[in-house]
Amino acid sequence: MNYWLFKSEPDEYSLADLAAEPGRTGRWDGIRNYQARNFLRDRVQEGDGVLFYHSACRVPAVVGTAEVVRAAYPDPAQFDQQSPYFDPRSTPENPRWFCVDIRWQEEFARPVPLAEIKADPALREMVLVKQGRLSVQPVTTAEWRAIRLLGDSPCP
Repeated sequence: MNYWLFKSEPDEYSLADLAAEPGRTGRWDGIRNYQARNFLRDRVQEGDGVLFYHSACRVPAVVGTAEVVRAAYPDPAQFDQQSPYFDPRSTPENPRWFCVDIRWQEEFARPVPLAEIKADPALREMVLVKQGRLSVQPVTTAEWRAIRLLGDSPCP
């Protein structure tokens, strides 16, 4: 099992939006960064844990967790001419972009703000701290546990 941090702007798609989906399961799509795409396509697997991070908001923070329930498959938005994620160079035979499905697991008792993460010596090597703009990023087991504890969530 691997752990990941997925970033989303809450005005676009929040943890509450995921929780409101049928079966509390939604598609994590619209990724248009090659490094994030490669993580989704090559490394994110069914059963992996996800820290759900709200970005581009007043207080960016990890707000809860999700689980990957379907590994990478071609992002349908890349083929939809009406989508902001349409890519005319992508074809069904040679897709460029991928997505995964995730299921809501929990909302933290308290969000874990980016400022708190940056101030915690145990988290100073986190990709979020070093390469903050990446929308899909690996998280170590120790980082997963530390973030969950900061969010007042019991660790499995």
